[in-house]
Amino acid sequence: MYTPEYVPAPRSRMGRGKKAGLIGGGVLAGLAGLVVVGIAAGGGDETPAAAPVAAMTTTPSISAANQEAIDKLQVCIDMTVGTRPYDPTLWDTTLCGEYHGNLGSAGQPTTEAAEAVTEPTTEVIAEPTTEPTEELTVSQQNAVDTAADYLSSSSFSRSGLIKQLKYEGFSTKDATFGVNAQKADWNEQAAGKAADYLESSSFSRSGLIKQLKFEGFSTKQATFGVNAQNANWNDQAAKKAADYLDSGSFSRSELIRQLKFEGFTTKQATYGVKKVGL
Repeated sequence: MYTPEYVPAPRSRMGRGKKAGLIGGGVLAGLAGLVVVGIAAGGGDETPAAAPVAAMTTTPSISAANQEAIDKLQVCIDMTVGTRPYDPTLWDTTLCGEYHGNLGSAGQPTTEAAEAVTEPTTEVIAEPTTEPTEELTVSQQNAVDTAADYLSSSSFSRSGLIKQLKYEGFSTKDATFGVNAQKADWNEQAAGKAADYLESSSFSRSGLIKQLKFEGFSTKQATFGVNAQNANWNDQAAKKAADYLDSGSFSRSELIRQLKFEGFTTKQATYGVKKVGL
């Protein structure tokens, strides 16, 4: 007796959109495979379909439950590839998993999805808020103006300028406010004060630093101001020796001793005395 050779039922062809959906949605492809295998093996509670008796004449029967699962899976595929709008009432999360958006009809991300992936995120930097300027009292404004007037005509240390404003009748608080409002460079003020002193008199380096400290400058500020003059201290010793001789009579040794008392070195004092003829 002739037994016909078993030939499996032909698979239905799937369009390009569906293929792209299966490629893009790996999870759906896996689930589809499981459903098809289950059907072919007669999975579920249904009785397995009998094998075909003759090739190309009979195909395995599909149970209603399996057909329903295939239909649901097809709906998920259509929604994933974008050939069907997403409808949460038709999406079976048990069969298809969670919905993560469609891939477009050609298997490419939709415009919205592409923008979400490729669009660089721009960090929003808040503009610094400008604190409102506190309105000054009349006394504070006057202190600010007076301090500015003094600095425009002369050089002061911070403490010296505060003392000057207090002498003008301002309270310590207003005087301090007025001076701080100038935002002055006190090193530059020290340099200006040192230049003023050297224009009117003669000093040794150490003597001029002491004078600036007396004016209220810090040691660091005073040193900066004196060094900024690039003075010739030998010439300063000679001028100071001449000043002393203009006001009195000195022997050579006495004048050298006096110049050393002023802060000149022995070498500078000797140079100065010699320069005036002693």
